[in-house]
Amino acid sequence: MTTQQFSKNALIFVLITIAMDAIGLGIIIPSLPSLIADASGLSITESSKYSGPVLATYALMQFLFSPLIGNLSDRYGRKPVILISLFGLGIDYVFMYFAPSLIWLVIGRGISGMFGASFTTAAAYIADISTNENRARNFGMIGAAFGVGFIVGPAIGGLVSDWGVRVPFLVAAFFSLANFIYGLFFLKESLPVEQRRKFEWKRANPIGALIQIQRFKRNKYLFLVVFMVLMANMSVHALWSYYNMARYGWSAKEVGLSLAVVGVSFGLIQGVFAGVVVKKIGEKGAAILGVITLTIVTAAIGVLPYGWMMYLIIVPYAFSGIFDPSVRSIISAQTARNEQGELQGIFTSLMSVAEVIGPIVMMWLFYKSTPYAAEQPVFYGIPFFVAAIIGLGAFFLLRWVFKAQSEFNTPEVLYENPETTAVEVENVEDTLK
Repeated sequence: MTTQQFSKNALIFVLITIAMDAIGLGIIIPSLPSLIADASGLSITESSKYSGPVLATYALMQFLFSPLIGNLSDRYGRKPVILISLFGLGIDYVFMYFAPSLIWLVIGRGISGMFGASFTTAAAYIADISTNENRARNFGMIGAAFGVGFIVGPAIGGLVSDWGVRVPFLVAAFFSLANFIYGLFFLKESLPVEQRRKFEWKRANPIGALIQIQRFKRNKYLFLVVFMVLMANMSVHALWSYYNMARYGWSAKEVGLSLAVVGVSFGLIQGVFAGVVVKKIGEKGAAILGVITLTIVTAAIGVLPYGWMMYLIIVPYAFSGIFDPSVRSIISAQTARNEQGELQGIFTSLMSVAEVIGPIVMMWLFYKSTPYAAEQPVFYGIPFFVAAIIGLGAFFLLRWVFKAQSEFNTPEVLYENPETTAVEVENVEDTLK
């Protein structure tokens, strides 16, 4: 098998793995508000104050374990780390099905966070098999794979929720364990033994991972932009179910179907159009366009008077997703192959910090604004207005970063790594062109 054939087949295999993983995650989304309400003995609106901590527990554990997972994949390879994560996640879904109280549900979400870092290693896998020409497109395909998963996952979750609020967790367990079996037999290793590096604890912890950002020189401020964009996105991620149920009276089934439409949109935008957009306006232009779109969308969500209008906002929201693959591609192109796991661990750590802080802040704003929303429904949108302000700040910072970068063109200042090879420097130069 040629290198090109291996890369193509490996990409298909890992994207199927990501899609199946997303199905497992997507299945539980429509039922999670009802499950938290059931476990706490409160109404969905009242139990929303517990949703932030439940979601934050997952993110906190990802923050603690993602750097470890990423560094382990740099040392032992991508495949074993992905398989362990998938198997642990499947077992945890079974655990959550039987969770008798809110505290056990929180514990279950924490365990999910520990094993839910397969995305980190999958992204490193994609980086391993990508070239400068297709890197942004391949990272966009990750979003497309998740989109496909969220077409199937939430739709299944919304349908099976009629059989009980806990049933989706059993279905999610099936998909995660099926994903494990699939990867065990079909997923090929992407990081050869001779290209693996020594494992270092100082780089495999969350604080060490964030310190490593300093090594990325001119790109280090891009990580701050990434964090701000993630924080703005948390308004949608944390509140989609609650917002539509509270403001528009949607059922779990309606939430699930709407998320399926979100999945279709993300699949098409990131799988088909992301590569085209990057080719037309470049990675930097695509990143800026994504931030602008996110800012406008979050502000618009807060003022929509009718539930059917949420469907009109889905496609623009999906288009904002071109920011992530564009920025990942910019930084990944300037990182050594045996440090891609660490880099993706940094991305996941930033995402986890945002998912720790974001849901708590957004759900708190939502909870505090609901008493006023009875007379003025626009108060439901307060968290989205805050997200739009964050997005606007991210836009101005991103413009400043790219303008500052245009004043320099020396690849050596991009990434402080004494082991960088001539080939890697050449890749950096290609990226700067």
